[in-house]
Amino acid sequence: MTLREKVGQLNQRMYGWDAYRRRPDGEFELTEALHEETDRFEGLGALYGLLRADAWSGVDHSTGPDARTGPALAHLVQRHVLERSRLGVPALFVEEVPHGLMALDATVLPVNLAVGATWDPELYERAASHAAAELRARGGHLALVSALDIARDPRWGRTEECFGEDPHLAARLTEALVRGMQGDVEERGYFASDKAPVVLKHFAGQGATVGGRNSAESELGPRELHEIHLPAARAGVRAGAAAVMAAYNEVDGMPCAANGPLLNGLLRGNANGDRGWGFRGLVMADGLAVDRLARITGDKVSAGALALNSGIDLSLWDEGFTHLAEAVERGLVTESVVDAAVSRVLTLKFRLGLFERPYATPELPPSSAETGRALSTALARSSITLLHNKAGALPIDPARFTRLAVIGPHAATTAHGLGDYTAPQRPGTGTTVLAALNQLAPPGTEIRHAQGCSLTGGDLSGIPEAVATAAASDLAVLVLGGSSARTPDTEFDANGAARTLVPEMTCGEGVDLAGLRLGPAQHALLDAVTATGTPTVVVLIQGRPHAAPEAAERAAALLTAWYPGPWGGEAIAEILLGHTAPTGRLPISVPRSAAQLPVYYNHKDTEYGSYADEDAEPLYSFGHGLTYTTFEYGVPNIGRNGASCEVEVSNTGERAGRSVVQLYIRPLRTTVWPRTLELRAFRSVDLAPGERGTVTFPLGEERLAQVGPDLERMPLPGSVEIRVAESARGALDAVPVVLDIKG
Repeated sequence: MTLREKVGQLNQRMYGWDAYRRRPDGEFELTEALHEETDRFEGLGALYGLLRADAWSGVDHSTGPDARTGPALAHLVQRHVLERSRLGVPALFVEEVPHGLMALDATVLPVNLAVGATWDPELYERAASHAAAELRARGGHLALVSALDIARDPRWGRTEECFGEDPHLAARLTEALVRGMQGDVEERGYFASDKAPVVLKHFAGQGATVGGRNSAESELGPRELHEIHLPAARAGVRAGAAAVMAAYNEVDGMPCAANGPLLNGLLRGNANGDRGWGFRGLVMADGLAVDRLARITGDKVSAGALALNSGIDLSLWDEGFTHLAEAVERGLVTESVVDAAVSRVLTLKFRLGLFERPYATPELPPSSAETGRALSTALARSSITLLHNKAGALPIDPARFTRLAVIGPHAATTAHGLGDYTAPQRPGTGTTVLAALNQLAPPGTEIRHAQGCSLTGGDLSGIPEAVATAAASDLAVLVLGGSSARTPDTEFDANGAARTLVPEMTCGEGVDLAGLRLGPAQHALLDAVTATGTPTVVVLIQGRPHAAPEAAERAAALLTAWYPGPWGGEAIAEILLGHTAPTGRLPISVPRSAAQLPVYYNHKDTEYGSYADEDAEPLYSFGHGLTYTTFEYGVPNIGRNGASCEVEVSNTGERAGRSVVQLYIRPLRTTVWPRTLELRAFRSVDLAPGERGTVTFPLGEERLAQVGPDLERMPLPGSVEIRVAESARGALDAVPVVLDIKG
């Protein structure tokens, strides 16, 4: 290949929606912009967002490709690329798959924070597999999926993209994501036609952004980085992830896209060494991150060279990588470094079979849409978390409650429960809470509705109607929360982050909050409805844990459903009516206010103090969640060989239920051990009333990622002594710990 052709393989400059236009007859034609881009490098390395549809791209059902026309568009573009390529090198089509494929008529899943609340890797693996099949059936190849960010500050608008605040939970779900989307690629050596290579984002530490502000620096030391922010990435790499995306943030003052020790050292270093992971996959830059390095280097040519030398293989929308030939001529980067990056890009294309089958788009079974809906609903159902249930207000007893008031800005809409990075939905897609209750409630139940207020703003004119509706009912269901919905009125940055907000946007990329309270009108509505004396069940639809202690104090029951996707209303109604019991557990601690942040559970034990004016503990802690029955747990029993731990669980209530048994390590001293409490493992068990079962936890090799080995265990019931290497000294110290159980 010529240097020009090689450089072309490392560029992903175009927005995919600029590559085509839809004619009045409904067919697609290619644009001059695509012709210019392919002529520039005699081909095309990768194209981002050919199938993407949303307010930023401006693509909707009238202008973009749907399930029927998407494969034809992909075929049209790929044929053009091959015709322009002297060596016949196909392009990679890269798509967003944050919670389902971000394309018209694709399955929308609940957001990652909701997936974290399921504590169910097996269910998520099946959903990820379905998303991969939809991507490949449309003609896409490579899936960009958020997985690695750990939510340490819920003011951050991208909290919804995190699996939660705990590295172990995130690691297990990241493994499930990779297995589901990629399949047994390591065994096969290539990707099956219904599987897709994954780009795990963002590497690394983006969840530690200062002040909860998007793209801000991260003040991370090496221990915090390794213990909290790298385990999910390490798990994903071990599971065989094809690629990772370098994050925007800095680590120890160095942007990730320019961080050679992070990318070439830790990620790609010798797997048999003390630090390196031996990763052989692709590293992609986040959007425009390479050009941002010009603030360090002085110009975009040297910025591109710095990124390439630091380990970036594939750019995203940047100009810097288009000048790599000039960088070689100026001696800023050697052609051998270019060759190494190109080989990784081409290897991925070969493993996808693009050289042999450049136009392959496998057909989905006729039942695919129904399967997608079922998986989305199952995830939503499993994520709904019952935070409190005073006096057994739930499930709704038809003998006690025959008149229901369904109130609130989320009660009769699905749009606000879809999350960021969601394609436009056809009218009628999904089920609202109001519609689902009307459909599923027992005959004779009278259901009345009043919106009450909007998500934001101070218009209180609808509250009197809501109060009257609640006062005339036996039970009020008050559905409050936030929204990441984008509209054509939203102004966007060049990377797609929201810049100027529309009125009802409270979350998502670029929407960071200084405070965590719901809008003032929602609090006024909560006050007014609960003041009627009618028992009130509050349901929160949210992409971050909002601080609403008033709901905890005044509501008869409180649930969080996160952003549950289009059919979340159906899942919520099933929980409320007792058709199924809640099984969700918090993947993130719920604060009382933004003023007490941080409130994550796994902090260091350094005589953690309180405040003079407020409790320092969260309103609800990580792992909390109730169901409609009760459980008792036995003392953890460690086997004689120290390889496993058994816990006896009994259902002591009157209903069947699922216990999510959580095994934590609690140190008896913390000189060496890093955290007050650390989640070690979790298992779910379904038990009938009076039934007893045993949950077995393997005590495996992964204890402190990249800090030290787990060498010795003592077979004592409920406690264990573990030798770990303390990172600062490298010495081996014995640390006595106790195993705690939470359910």
